[in-house]
Amino acid sequence: METNPENKQKASYRPVVGIAIVSLLVCGLFFPLLVTAVGQVVFPHQAGGSLVKLDGRTVGSELIAQGFSQRVFFHPRNASASGVDPDITVQDAMSQVARISEASGIPVSVLQQLVDANIDASGRLVEVQYVNVLLLNIQLVQDYPSVYSAYA
Repeated sequence: METNPENKQKASYRPVVGIAIVSLLVCGLFFPLLVTAVGQVVFPHQAGGSLVKLDGRTVGSELIAQGFSQRVFFHPRNASASGVDPDITVQDAMSQVARISEASGIPVSVLQQLVDANIDASGRLVEVQYVNVLLLNIQLVQDYPSVYSAYA
């Protein structure tokens, strides 16, 4: 009885193809779905993009920098390599206080207190303190509706 070399070769590929298909299903489909489901249950706000709402409408995400360019708002850092960093240092925020005060009429001391009240105390391992630009600007809109009525 002669065995065909082609059949032997095909038979040797079967386990490899089977392992590849199983790996693809487990690593490419089932595991990502499981991680997504666990994230949605355990951390629903973060898994949903950490969206921030103002008066019931979504205005941005805590995780991605927003494009503020009006003089009455705090601006994200311009030197960020990716341009998507949502936080600025407290010093950077304080350096913008005079411009915002001049444009909005809000006293410098009030803006400085607002920056201090919005320092991220999430326990970063670095010594530099940060504030989230979007959350800081939303606080301005909520605290000074007469100044920011066009943006609410």
